[in-house]
Amino acid sequence: MKRGIKGFVSGAVMLLASLQLASAQNLPQQIKIIVPFPPGGPTDVFARYIAQGLSENLKRTVFVENRAGANGTIGGEQVARAAPDGATLLFNATHQVITPALFKKLPYDTEKDFTAIGLAATVPNALVVNPSFEAKTVGELIAIAKKDPGKLSFGSFGGANHLAGELFKHMAGVNIVHIPYKGAAPAMNDVVAGHLPMMFDSLPTVLPVAEGGRVRILAVTSAERSKSLPDIPTIAEAANLPGYEAKAWFGLFMPAAEGSPVQKELSKAMAEVLARKDIQDKFIALGATPGTLTGDDFTKFVHAELKKWRKVVDEAGIERQ
Repeated sequence: MKRGIKGFVSGAVMLLASLQLASAQNLPQQIKIIVPFPPGGPTDVFARYIAQGLSENLKRTVFVENRAGANGTIGGEQVARAAPDGATLLFNATHQVITPALFKKLPYDTEKDFTAIGLAATVPNALVVNPSFEAKTVGELIAIAKKDPGKLSFGSFGGANHLAGELFKHMAGVNIVHIPYKGAAPAMNDVVAGHLPMMFDSLPTVLPVAEGGRVRILAVTSAERSKSLPDIPTIAEAANLPGYEAKAWFGLFMPAAEGSPVQKELSKAMAEVLARKDIQDKFIALGATPGTLTGDDFTKFVHAELKKWRKVVDEAGIERQ
């Protein structure tokens, strides 16, 4: 009897192992994930968690390579030109849909040269001000901006944080001047020092500064309140701007191969990684909401984001570079 049970268990384990291998039979033994930004930033951190999860689940070597520069287009071009065999993937942030809205010419076509695999996480931006700033709420900030058009300013490194501010200006009907910075850190330093009234920045970046009392968070830019900051309102509710949403997101892409076996296997593997509690806990600790969209659902999301941010750029009158 014991021998029979052992045989059954052994057979079941072998069957599960064979099914796992079969489900990944079209994937290479080594998978490189290109991150188009330097090490240490949010995109890089999320990518390494995803790489670890995929490596453990697929029993493959999955590693991250940073190829920064040119607003993320250097790394993006490398993936766009790669073979769609699953060996080279792209892990990008909201830049994937915002860069095409801001630049006239890119070395690739964002819609045609990439296939979406999965949405890893979403992260709200936060509207932060210097602790001594007179407005205590978003409503008060809007009132100040309307009283003295063009007096207030906000800073950003460009991209998602800049457009979060432009969307806010458009929907609130206020004139707040954008001050471009060469990095998010210098802008944050100026808010802390009182040289810049306000800025929009991602929650993982803002939280340590806010916890130290060096900036004050007025609102988050997501549609729902953040689990990390349940007492902080959204801009939509705080300013009575229904429909306002400007969250950052992070996702996995591959060279164009829509509907291919490789895409299907990677999307399935991504869904399994995102369902893991250990991965979810790591993301939540960073102020992020774990993603749930893979395959076709993520593709539809990306297309909707492309349209949204192109419209914001057009309505804000931002000249494409």
